[in-house]
Amino acid sequence: MYIAIILLGSTGVLTALILYFLAKKFEVQEDQRINQILEILPGANCGGCGFPGCGGLAEAYVKTTSIKGLSCPVAGVEAVKSIAAILGQTANKSIPKIAVARCSGSCDVRSRTNVYDSAKTCAIAASLYCGETGCSYGCFGWGDCMDACKFGALHINPTTGLAEILEDKCTACGMCVKACPKNIIEMRNRGPESHRIFVSCVNEDKGGVARKACEKACIGCSKCEKECIYDAITISLNLAYIDDTKCRLCNKCVTVCPTGSIIEVKGETSPDPSDRGGDS
Repeated sequence: MYIAIILLGSTGVLTALILYFLAKKFEVQEDQRINQILEILPGANCGGCGFPGCGGLAEAYVKTTSIKGLSCPVAGVEAVKSIAAILGQTANKSIPKIAVARCSGSCDVRSRTNVYDSAKTCAIAASLYCGETGCSYGCFGWGDCMDACKFGALHINPTTGLAEILEDKCTACGMCVKACPKNIIEMRNRGPESHRIFVSCVNEDKGGVARKACEKACIGCSKCEKECIYDAITISLNLAYIDDTKCRLCNKCVTVCPTGSIIEVKGETSPDPSDRGGDS
């Protein structure tokens, strides 16, 4: 009996020693630079970088040989420089971005044709039907983008029923882009002094159909494309699109657009109402 106890005890001790030495041999040392980078990152865990939170981005930073393809849209320029210094690399020059809601179909230009009586979320509505107006491409105005934004940079204008971005709060994390089932919101260059021009419409119907559904719809008439000497505008699927890397903000396309669907923004900051109102 005593021999059995001694054998079992010896076996347990030997097993523990073997496991201890194996654990030491295969122990993975955490790179201390991860914690250093985490202290610099904003800790928003918004996913705008493409990784599951700031921890995932920090690990990616220390594992890569070049930080060129990595970025935190929320972190400022100085934060990026600090991270690059920790890694012994040079910070990439980044172009400031901002979210843009490409729909001008407010209630006064896009008449309601029916009433939606179900869960008031854009995702559910988009999977069930085209919307309460004749435009099946327009903003529902039920705030999925607003709910997705962790920075309070989005609201639904109670008067127009459309999503609006608050210039001074948008961090370009891109969560609103992912949340919009209509693909109305996109990330664009913020522009010099927040000056930018874009087509505020995503309707791909032919001109007559699009205009009937919304007075502000792009009708694909090509006037803007012909007017632009910088080749910044293309027409595809009956819809004009402005390449913000080519646009020189000359404003000529804005003046020739017959429907007013091309919008020029000059650093204006939207009000910050607490209301979440109005459907189109």
